[in-house]
Amino acid sequence: MGELATFRVPARITGTTADIMLGGAMVRAWQRDGIFQVTADGRQEARTRSALAASRRFFARPAAEKAACVNDTSYSGYIASGEEVTAGRPDASEIFTITPDVPAAAAGGLPCHGPVPWPSPGYRAAMEAYLAGVGGLGERLLRLVALGLGLGPAGIDRLAGPTRGGWHHMRVLRFPAAGRTTERGIGAHTDYGLLVIAAQDQVGGLFVRPPVAGERRPRNWLPGESTAGFAEDRPGWTPVRPVPRVLTVFPGDILQFMTGGALLSTPHRVQLADRERYALAYFHEPRFGARIRPLPGTGEGAGETTGEGGAVIHYGEHFTRMFMRCYPERATTRRIEEQGLLRALAGAR
Repeated sequence: MGELATFRVPARITGTTADIMLGGAMVRAWQRDGIFQVTADGRQEARTRSALAASRRFFARPAAEKAACVNDTSYSGYIASGEEVTAGRPDASEIFTITPDVPAAAAGGLPCHGPVPWPSPGYRAAMEAYLAGVGGLGERLLRLVALGLGLGPAGIDRLAGPTRGGWHHMRVLRFPAAGRTTERGIGAHTDYGLLVIAAQDQVGGLFVRPPVAGERRPRNWLPGESTAGFAEDRPGWTPVRPVPRVLTVFPGDILQFMTGGALLSTPHRVQLADRERYALAYFHEPRFGARIRPLPGTGEGAGETTGEGGAVIHYGEHFTRMFMRCYPERATTRRIEEQGLLRALAGAR
């Protein structure tokens, strides 16, 4: 892979010819490379620098202080190196996950709902400012992608509508230097959600797998299928070279499902470098209770089904099952299992 396609996203998307052409170029870049870059404006670059600096300060704290930033009602909070599992193997990444900050009294018995155990007001302010910036970008990107797919005004609402008030979340990541651990950074996988917007520092280590003709990829939302560890040892992986003042963007599983495979969820993995590395992975998502269906007129929608239950994915159930798979020993997973909290979603499928 040479230089990634890099785009500048307008402040407003109104459906002009220029918007349609830009959206089409983005779709083609994904279909060719699996990923593209967008230029960060000055305000977003400042938010990114502030969030990365806050993450460095947090991960430098003593282990006991970091471990205290956990609760058992949500998957928000600190995740120690080795706690996350991909394809049965621990990953070296150290993570702080930020999901919607729901007061315990408002959780309503739903799985994954609870407060974020923020380590400090300053950390919270930096991360919430960053989330606000990439959240607005995610909305505009989805509108452009809908236009690029030829879906028209109605298609824009079908694609972007379920993300209003969505279950947007972020993983703040630190990777140790190679040589300080025997583990890999993160094993090969695709992301379970709709749209991924990522920032990385200048160290590097992210690899993606562009679409390969004739290669069948497992579909994470189907029972018995998983992209964890997919093609990890096959050729075809390409590094994503760090570039200043850009964000990288790629599709997740839900976007593959909605477009009937016209856009494929991008496999990626992280290889440890000679020094520690920091990254921010933001997920622009549907509402927790949204029922997601394939978009009409895009690919083979009828073939991208959940199996039992038909061509519908209940986003909250999908999110919960993906996190339970990645964190089988976490207190939140045990609580969901012991209290049978997935039953609260059964009637919504």
